[in-house]
Order: sequence, then structure tokens, then C-alpha cells
Amino acid sequence: MPGTVGRVPAPPSTVAGALPTPGPTLGPPADRGWPETPLGPPDHWDPALRAVVDLVFSAPMPMALAYGAQLALIYNDDFAELIAARHPEAFGRPAAEVFAEVWDVPGVGDVIERVYRTGEPFLEQEGTLPLVGDEPGRADHSVFIRGYSPVRDSAGTVIGVLAVAAEASQVTRRLQNLSELASALAGTLTLDDVARVTLRSAVSTFGADQVEFGVDDGAGWRLVRRVRGDMLDEADERLPPLWRRHPADSPAPLVVTAGSGTPSFASDGQPLLRSAVDRHDEKIRALAALPLRTATLRGGLTVGHRQPHFWPPAERALLAASAELVAQAAERARRFETQHGTAQLLQRSMLPEHLPDLPLLRIAARYDAGVDGNAAGGDFYDAFALPDGRLAVVLGDVAGHDVQAAALMGQVRAALRALALSDPDPVPVLAGLDRLVASLSAEARSEELFVTVVYGLIEPEAERLTLASAGHPPPLIRRGSPGQPGTARYVDVPPGVPLGLSGRRSAVSVELPPGDTLLLFSDGVVERRQRSLTDGFAALAGAVAGSATGDPRTLCALATGAVPGSTEDDVAVLAVEHASTPSRSAGMEVPAEPTAPGRVRHWMTAQLNLWGVPEQVVGAAVLCTSELTTNALLHAGTAARVEIDLSPERLLVSVADSGTRGAVAPARTEKLSSRGRGLGLIEQLSDAWGTDPTVRGSTVWFEMMIPANAGGDEHPGT
Repeated sequence: MPGTVGRVPAPPSTVAGALPTPGPTLGPPADRGWPETPLGPPDHWDPALRAVVDLVFSAPMPMALAYGAQLALIYNDDFAELIAARHPEAFGRPAAEVFAEVWDVPGVGDVIERVYRTGEPFLEQEGTLPLVGDEPGRADHSVFIRGYSPVRDSAGTVIGVLAVAAEASQVTRRLQNLSELASALAGTLTLDDVARVTLRSAVSTFGADQVEFGVDDGAGWRLVRRVRGDMLDEADERLPPLWRRHPADSPAPLVVTAGSGTPSFASDGQPLLRSAVDRHDEKIRALAALPLRTATLRGGLTVGHRQPHFWPPAERALLAASAELVAQAAERARRFETQHGTAQLLQRSMLPEHLPDLPLLRIAARYDAGVDGNAAGGDFYDAFALPDGRLAVVLGDVAGHDVQAAALMGQVRAALRALALSDPDPVPVLAGLDRLVASLSAEARSEELFVTVVYGLIEPEAERLTLASAGHPPPLIRRGSPGQPGTARYVDVPPGVPLGLSGRRSAVSVELPPGDTLLLFSDGVVERRQRSLTDGFAALAGAVAGSATGDPRTLCALATGAVPGSTEDDVAVLAVEHASTPSRSAGMEVPAEPTAPGRVRHWMTAQLNLWGVPEQVVGAAVLCTSELTTNALLHAGTAARVEIDLSPERLLVSVADSGTRGAVAPARTEKLSSRGRGLGLIEQLSDAWGTDPTVRGSTVWFEMMIPANAGGDEHPGT
């Protein structure tokens, strides 16, 4: 019939969600073969391309793949009906030729080309487009819903654009949801992201009472569930999903269908009874279970109803199409997590895991990866005590975001330590580093090794700081008394030239009395696109001067967010406070046990009361620490360490874990939220808080100021 693409029915053994078998069951129009198209013979296809072609031909709505740089069209029956007389000649031809009359109209060809070029998806709920008619040179305008998503091969390279389009007058809400699902999944990076998008979309699209998503991680199955009626707010969506473990031989329908690769549909009964974990599972009467299969991933998706449901063919096809999209996104996410974890471990393993613990010098640092966090970078920092009692501090930036940059960073940092232990004065140290970088550049036959660094010595007893720079941004010093407004000024250090250029560099000495805090930072802190560097330096100085405290951890957090806008560069910050009096500190190892938060509360209450901390501060601090400990145990799933540090003006508490829950961000919470309330409590009760990534895991901390009129014979912290 007119518009037929030449689809050959799949044999009964073909599984929805699995890759087509060699010698594909789906084909181009009858008058040509795959070798005549830009895709070439099917046995040479990338597995990801094969899965997308399968999705196009099995989709129950107009769908096309624009393949390669020429955007050659591969489409299904429903799409053929949209282009009418252009079919079948349009099959395999460049889209710009097929739609030559309208390709240059704004919002047509430029949108598809941008998706292919940038890898960013496009979704338009309702828009007027010129539709190519039967008569050459004539275009009729129709209202369409359309979505374009990048198609990537197994290496992550964009190889085409997946197009979903239908006239708005003929589309249902489920088609809109499928387009939204494709667009949302295109922006996911991690399995947590894929799980959130999938669960939210499936509940909405299919009106489900319960949806479950799971993957095989090699040691069993990880499953996450969404139940209709769950009260989720903004904070809940930011937190990692609550995954549950299932053994490899679990009778759960998701695990069974994922293992067999065969979808199953139960219309009435208790399909989750054998694997039920609570009453929600027991109430499910109808369940669709679909496998998620790619070359490197095994997973499953289930959609359940509490009433009998008979799964009509159109809905089964829509479920299969959704499962294809989810499977591809999950495979990309797993690949990203592997690369991301390797790059981050490489980066952080080259940075100091522990900074010196000195009586009058409080030290903190922070590093945030730029770009997409999927590459090792060259920013580095270090702080180490010298035999004569001085503290050496350094922060540098190696150009690039690759393994070579990280390796050079490690060499420079190691060489600096060796040079400083021999002759710590800044000028000789930078001269030695200059010779090292020049030698490495000559060895690599490259003139692109670009390294900037600022290095200094802090002498607490002399209250002096000596600095030298090799083309790096000048450090910042905050001065202020407890309870008084602070000031911030940049050190007037001679800029020098970057390492490897054999230039002259000189040192400068400035005062660093008690109460001052030194802040070293990389250019990623102050540089933003479409914003002058002067504005960036001014914004950083203003944020540091406006801080209620000179605590180094607080200033590091303030510095990384001082300049509005996002940056693609790495961000590194190191802060050192010259304290007026020594602080008191204590720590506790927290096992991954349900009773751990209670033990932390008892220990911390006793410790703070022993130190004479005001009662109102003790109560708030213990509550916040209990919430952070619970979050660490619940979401990271590992043991944690609680550390408290008390000075006369503030109490600093940190909770460190070794899990992979990612960064925690402030968020608005509702009174009835079932999760995420701890973050809101900390934001309300503390004077400052933040999260710092570490070599393994993350550290969440908060700071509370000690009232000036606390009273008592002995001031807390003295």
C-alpha cells in the first residue's frame, strides 16, 4: 500500500528491547537493499545503530533516523505517510535533498543540524511547520509535535539524529510523553539520572501505580522503585534514588525478564507476591516486565497497576519503544560512570588526601572538575610543613583536561615538594620547576606545555607570608576581627611568567597576623564567558570580605560560587587561616549500623558540654550532625567519620563518607517531605554549610558561630 517501507515481520523469537539478529528482520523499501544506503551492510553496523534502526521500524508513531553528516533518512511506515509522494525515493537520501523546498526555513533544517552538531536534544510541544506537499515548490503549514535526539554509537560519538514527529491533531498524550522521555534521557549522565527520568516518565505516561527500574551490576541486581502517591519535593529529586539489592537468582519479575530477555505481561493476579518487600508490591495485580538489553548492559523495567489491566497491542508497542530508549540511556550512563570514576580517581589521587593539622594554622582546600567531569584536569594544590616550622602552600594550573595534563600536574607537584625540602625559598623553587617543565617540553617536542603556579611560605611566629608567582592569579588575603566586618585585598605579587619560559621571577613578603586568612585559587574561580576578568576578581573579593568568618572551609565554599555563571574550567581553592588561639578538635568513627546516629548524638553532646559550648549551640549542632550521619549511612551506604573543631568564635562539624552519592546541594523542602529534610534543617540552623568531594567519597560540613556573650569562666575553644 502507499507509504509502506517494506518492513518484514519479526519472527516469534525476536525480543522487544534486544538487538536484532544478524541478517536483519527489518529492511528498506523492496526495490533496494541496505548496502545501497549510507548505513551499508547490517553485519558492519555498530550495536547502538542496530538498536536504533530496530526502534525506528517497531515504533507505533512516525519516527525517522537522520544518519551521518548528510543526515540520510531511514524511516518507518507512519513517517512515510507524513511525507506522502516523497516516499520511497526519500529512503536513504540526505534530508536536505528530500525537503529542499523547506530545509532553509528557520526551525526546520537548522534545528536538526544543530542537534547533530551539538548533541543537545530538541523538543517542541506544538509548532507550525511547512509540510512538503505533492506539488513541487509548494508547502502547506501544519501543527506538529516533534522531538529530535542525538544518536550515539558505542564510543559515544554522535552518528545521527532520531526524529519523532506527528501532527498535533492526531497525537495522544502518550506520544508527547515519549518525546519528552527521549529528550530527558538525552540529558542524563549517571544511572541515578536515568532512574529518576524513567520512573517519573513511566508513572505519568502509563498511569501506573508502581514502576521499577533495575540493572545487573555484576554482583547481583540493583532496583529502584517509584510508587504513585510518593510525596517527592525538590530536595528528594536532588538526592540519589534509594536502590535495593536483589540476588542474582531473585524471583522478582524484573530480574527474571531481564535474565531471559523475554517481555512478560500479567493482566490479573499477584505477579509480585513471591518477591514482595511491602504492601505496595502485594497490591499490584497487573504487571508489564520488559528487558533492557544492549551490548554491555542487562536490566529491566516493570510497570504495574493495582487493578486488572489487559495491555493492548498499541500500549505494548509503546512500552517496547520506551524500553529501547531507556536501555540506550542506561548503557551510556554506565559508560560515563566508569570513565568519570577513573578520571576523578586519577585526579584526586594526585592531590593530598590529608592537609597538615597545625595548632595555629587552619587549612582547607576544594577541587571541582570542570567540563563534564569526565576528564582528568591539571589544577592542583598542596600544603606541607617544613622542618623549620614554616608551612609551604602552592596552587597551580596545567593547561588541558586529559590524562597528559594530570600526569604533568603530578610531576610538577612532586618536584615542588622535593625542591622545597631542599631549599624552600620561593624563587629557587620556581626556578627549579621552570627547568623541569622546559625539559619535559623538549622531551615531548611540544610547545603547548603551559603551567602557572603560585607558591608561598607562611611563618606563624613571624606573622609573615612570602610569595612568588609564575603567571598565576594573585592570592587574596581576608582580614577581620570576630564579629566585625572583614576586608579583602589581593597580594601585590610580581606576576612572573609561566613555567617553562625561563623568565625572571621575584618574591614579595607581606604581613599575615592572627585573624588573617590566605586564599589561593585557580583562574576557573574568576573566569566566566561574556564577563570581564575584572568583574570576576571584584566578585570574589566582595564575597570573601562579606563572610562572617575567616574559617578556611567556609571561604573555599564561598570562593567556588562567588562569580555567577557556570565554568568549563577546573576550580581549585586552598585557604589557610592564621588563628588567634588553637582550636579544640575530636573525631569519631561511625560504623554503618542503624544505631550509629544515636551513638553520635550521645558522644557529641558529652564532648561539647565538656568544652563549655552554649546549650543552644549544642542542641542545634547535635541535631544537624545526626541528620548528616543518617544521610551518609543511608545514601552512601558506608561507614563515616564525624569530626568537630571548636574555636572561640565558631564550631565546625564535618561528616565524611567513602561512598559515591555525588555532591549535595541546598534545596527547598516541604513540611511533609519524607526525605531530604536534613538538608533544610542544616541550611536553617547553621551559619554556613557545604559539601567537599574527596579522593573517595564526599564530606558534608556546617559551621555555627559561638555567641559573643556565651559567658562562663572559660571561653569555649580556649
